[in-house]
Amino acid sequence: MALGDLMVSRFSQSSVSLASNHDDCVSTHGDSRRKDSEATSSVYGNGVEEGDATATTATSMAYLPQTIVLCQVRHNGSEASASLGNSESIVLAPKWRIKERMKTGCVALVVCLNITVDPPDVIKISPCARVEAWIDPFSMPPPKALEAIGKNLSTQYERWQPRARYKVQLDPTYDDVKKLCLTCRKYAKTERVLFHYNGHGVPKPTANGEIWVFNKYYTQYIPLSISELDSWLKTPSIYVFDCSAARMILNTFAELHDWGSSGSSGSSRDCILLAACDVHETLPQSVEFPADVFTACLTTPIKMALKWFCRRSLLKESIEESLIDLIPGRQNDRKTLLGELNWIFTAVTDTIAWNVLPHELFQRLFRQDLLVASLFRNFLLAERIMRSANCNPISHPMLPPTHQHHMWDAWDMAAEICLSRLPQLVRDPNSEFEPSPFFTEQLTAFEVWLDHGSEHKKPPEQLPIVLQVLLSQCHRYRALVLLGRFLDMGSWAVDLALSVGIFPYVLKLLQTTTNELRQILVFIWTKILSLDKTCQIDLVKDGGHTYFIRFLDSSDAFPDQRAMAAFVLSVIVDGHRRGQEACLEANLIGVCLGHLELFGPSESQQEKFLQWLCLCLGKLWEDFMEAQIMGREANAFQKLAPLLSEPQPEVRAAAVFALGTLLDIGFGSSKSSLEDEFDDDEKIRAEEAIIKSLLDVVSDGSPLVRSEVAVALARFAFGHKKHLKLAAASYWKPQSSSLLTSLPSIAKLHEAGSATIVSLHMSPLTRASTESQPVAREARISSSPLGSAGLMHGSPLSDDGIMHESVSNGAVHQQRLFDNAVYSQCVRSMFALAKDPSPRIASLGRRVLSIIGIEQVVAKSSKPTGRLGEAATTSNTPLAGLSRSSSWFDMHAGNMPLSFRTPPVSPPRTNYLPGLRRVCSLDFRPHLLGSPDSGLADTFLGSGSERSLLPLSTIYNWSCGYFSKPLLSEADASQEIDTKREEKERFALEHIAKCQHSSISKLNNNPIANWNTRFETGTKTALLHPFSPILVAADENERIRVWNYEDTTLLNGFDNHDFPDKGISKLCLVNELDDSLLLVASCDGSVRIWKNYATKGKQKLVTGFSSIQGHKPGARDLNAVVDWQQQSGRLYASGEVSTVALWDLDKEQLVRSIPSESECRVTALSASQVHGSQLVAGFADGSLRLYDVRSPEPLVLAARPHPKVERVVGLSFQPGLDPSKVVVSASQAGDIQFLDFRTSRDTYLTIDAHRGSLTALAVHRHAPVIASGSAKHLLKVFSLEGEQLGKILYYPSFMPQKIGSVSCLAFHPYQLLLAAGTVDSLVSLYTHDDSQAR
Repeated sequence: MALGDLMVSRFSQSSVSLASNHDDCVSTHGDSRRKDSEATSSVYGNGVEEGDATATTATSMAYLPQTIVLCQVRHNGSEASASLGNSESIVLAPKWRIKERMKTGCVALVVCLNITVDPPDVIKISPCARVEAWIDPFSMPPPKALEAIGKNLSTQYERWQPRARYKVQLDPTYDDVKKLCLTCRKYAKTERVLFHYNGHGVPKPTANGEIWVFNKYYTQYIPLSISELDSWLKTPSIYVFDCSAARMILNTFAELHDWGSSGSSGSSRDCILLAACDVHETLPQSVEFPADVFTACLTTPIKMALKWFCRRSLLKESIEESLIDLIPGRQNDRKTLLGELNWIFTAVTDTIAWNVLPHELFQRLFRQDLLVASLFRNFLLAERIMRSANCNPISHPMLPPTHQHHMWDAWDMAAEICLSRLPQLVRDPNSEFEPSPFFTEQLTAFEVWLDHGSEHKKPPEQLPIVLQVLLSQCHRYRALVLLGRFLDMGSWAVDLALSVGIFPYVLKLLQTTTNELRQILVFIWTKILSLDKTCQIDLVKDGGHTYFIRFLDSSDAFPDQRAMAAFVLSVIVDGHRRGQEACLEANLIGVCLGHLELFGPSESQQEKFLQWLCLCLGKLWEDFMEAQIMGREANAFQKLAPLLSEPQPEVRAAAVFALGTLLDIGFGSSKSSLEDEFDDDEKIRAEEAIIKSLLDVVSDGSPLVRSEVAVALARFAFGHKKHLKLAAASYWKPQSSSLLTSLPSIAKLHEAGSATIVSLHMSPLTRASTESQPVAREARISSSPLGSAGLMHGSPLSDDGIMHESVSNGAVHQQRLFDNAVYSQCVRSMFALAKDPSPRIASLGRRVLSIIGIEQVVAKSSKPTGRLGEAATTSNTPLAGLSRSSSWFDMHAGNMPLSFRTPPVSPPRTNYLPGLRRVCSLDFRPHLLGSPDSGLADTFLGSGSERSLLPLSTIYNWSCGYFSKPLLSEADASQEIDTKREEKERFALEHIAKCQHSSISKLNNNPIANWNTRFETGTKTALLHPFSPILVAADENERIRVWNYEDTTLLNGFDNHDFPDKGISKLCLVNELDDSLLLVASCDGSVRIWKNYATKGKQKLVTGFSSIQGHKPGARDLNAVVDWQQQSGRLYASGEVSTVALWDLDKEQLVRSIPSESECRVTALSASQVHGSQLVAGFADGSLRLYDVRSPEPLVLAARPHPKVERVVGLSFQPGLDPSKVVVSASQAGDIQFLDFRTSRDTYLTIDAHRGSLTALAVHRHAPVIASGSAKHLLKVFSLEGEQLGKILYYPSFMPQKIGSVSCLAFHPYQLLLAAGTVDSLVSLYTHDDSQAR
């Protein structure tokens, strides 16, 4: 299908995006899979009484969910290795651009004929070639003939370069040639000089590199040294030597420049030579050729080619050769026969050169200089014709042989068609002109290549012809369509097209107003700019930006087409002030904001358009004060803010970028007149509205969005540095609630003549462990003056010490721009970002804090014994390993600087030590930003160095990559991926049936495998892979290890987080039927999702976010619990909060917070794998609540099945495909309750599994079996009827040893395998007696 048809068909379907293949995941899209799963849910909602077949089909779909998440392009890169935006991406000079355009400014024509006198070393045949410049010198008196030949030769050259200055010397002397050369070089200056030498009337060049001229009286031949000629003409120059043995001259040039100095070597680089024949060859003397056949080919190629072809064609009998001189038309008019022949000849010779020459040489010879390009095209013809007469034309640079290239066959066919029509056109000049089928056929050949070609195959040889076809209106549309298809194949194709010279043609086409070309031109420019941003200069220079603004504002263009126009405009204004000014004058802001106003929430097909509208606006007013002011005046923030809740992370991130760049960084003190006109109060109100809207998305589920929020906060911090420093100081003051969640660092405030002490909390987001108690930290008074190195310790300050308002340095009393709460919330958000689950975002957050003077202190304690990362409690200094700041922190405000310093820290109480591990891992301190008396290099202050601190946005450069990928072709169905999924589905369905019909009589007490995980703190949680013999386990220090239990080999081990809090609460597999991802939920609410987790050292973080925001008052830890529901693509999370969070991992967005409606914390969650909308939660008081997330009132019912008030340890819906609301719940007291929510709030079955200390519960997904474990070294397995199937107390060995306290249990999803982890770091695998031991 042609590009135009493809674009029309795709754009006419509102539900189909132009780039449906942008997501590099499986071929079946998530949307269709989501619909399948929703259909399944509706089947369950209506009941399953319609028959077993229907129920089986529906439940199979439920247990084999089709939803796939986290497989977008934004998830392909490693979080850890993603660019932090430290520097601008390096833009290499494009190879396709000609480094320096050249022009031939002067042409020197030297004709040495000496008519009637033959040179002594030439023996001529009879009859012999006599015609020179298409004139017979014997048809008129010799002087007139010589003058006519010179004039004709000059006219032939002027056809190729009419603006050059031409000078002719006929039968010249040595002095004439010297004067001619010096005059030409003086006139041409730095431009190229062409020196044409016709030596038909003088001897051949000598072996010493000399050509011949005449003496004054034409009685002698005078030698002219090539070295002298070269010294007169200098460089750049091009020589044409039309004489016998012409290669002698070329050889002399080569030797000359090899011998010369560096200046001469430079001359050789810009010296081009064309020689008529080889060393031992004589020019053709056959009467069928002109005497100057080489010159005829170079200057009159069409005439020469047709005459030569006519004598070899079957038409020679019916066509008189003289008719060739009567071909109607003009060479520059393509609608005439002569013009079309010239056009075809140019296309053929360009194509031959493009396909045989290296691209750099092609550009130098065929694109740099108009006259040189014409001569080399014609030189290819000369090689073809003269080789037929046993002459071999030579050039420097040397060209490979081209006389047998198959494109000459296409030329011969075009020539034959022309000659066959010629008699009729000569007889009747008014007869209708019929175009040649040459270009149509070549475009068809190009289209065939597009259907079968690729990057790894030979490039299409017709590419130069496509370029030529753009000149013709009748072929232009088809050529643009095919060119667009070619450019869409990748950046390599764009580079090829630019190298062949496509750029000036498509640039000129922007001046056309033809509607049918608009969408294709926008597409082509999108592809060009996705490769080479430097084209922005050319576009602005030629006014091309207005073309795209008009297209963007057109009503008949589809959203994806207008997204491309917005992309082109964003590139035009990206870092290009002239482009920003031009687009601002053309009302680009008004056009973009107008589209945002018209946007409707139901128009999902506009995702890409919205994204690029935001990016275009952000780039337009980035660091451009006038545009920022106009944006604020147009209430841009009010139109951008609603996009922060869009379901697509890319749109949200782009909106954050646009809002962030609208903030004034505050660099420089000068204000423009336009800024003075804009009321400061209006600016403050606008910026406050912007920052408040950005703070709402600081906890967004997508790292893409949060990174842009961090960059925006950094920009805000630069403009409000002093106020944020004061807010940070106020935020750190000790409070009863914050002491439970932070370990203070101590700082002092020194003031001349007095000492006021300030106790600062440097790490308010750093949570201590559960056992820690509130401890008042001490700060000691220093009475030493400012600048004193000594510290004199005095009495401790009270816990509520704050920065006193009486400090009279001008900083505290300075009028605030915003409300205190805004600055405080900004500081809290900065700290939250600095501890983000994504390492990339955390690094950005730390950079933001450094702007306001807060430096993160990272100190991992050595761990010779004890838990990972835990400091030794026997140390004399409990804070050993905690780095403290010894630098001065200047708060530059007023005359007296406020300086902070952290003195030695007093030892805390003993009962604080258990929480020391966490606190020593991550802390913050104020650091020196630079002060006049610091003695340190001023690396942070000053406009240039300050700006280097500002992290750069990554969303724009990342988004640009979208357009460099194929946009037109549909996503190729990956047979391999489909085959793998089908195999997994067959395996799953087969084993589900086995599990459902299995009769388990007894659990085998002997494990089939034992694995010593070597976790220092024991195994916290475990997971069995459904389709591979893989076991994943994790400990409290968030160390993850992956084990193959068949081969008993460790596959991989890695840290989930560098600064673990309280371990991992849950491991889940995401997309288990496809390329599965490992979801790791930490107890602090952080969720990280890994890919390649089973390959050693290859694990990559796909995404990470905090699933729980805030916690209940007085809560010491979050104690987060989560569950994953593949069918709906939702993650449910709760803990020490009053809500259950619903995260849509496809949107990476918190879609709903369901009130838990309980005063107790949630201790267990279970999402139904049959009902995509049902969720059950267990609480610390032993109660259960069932929710339906579809309902506005989600709480369905509540029950208290457990008799004792103990927390719910484990929870799950009943296994199997029955869509019932039966829930299995285990309490810490040791009882397991079976509850059917449909019939009663009371339990119908109770199993007294353990007498207290129940620690783990596992319910098989399909088999009628459950397992429980206790802290009393006991593991039990039961049927759904309550029958005990097994009891494990000991490890199998010669001397039986009790198993450790059970910490986690996990069933295999499709097999009767049970993994049991204990606190002694062992993980054992058990199966039932009927199964075969592995």
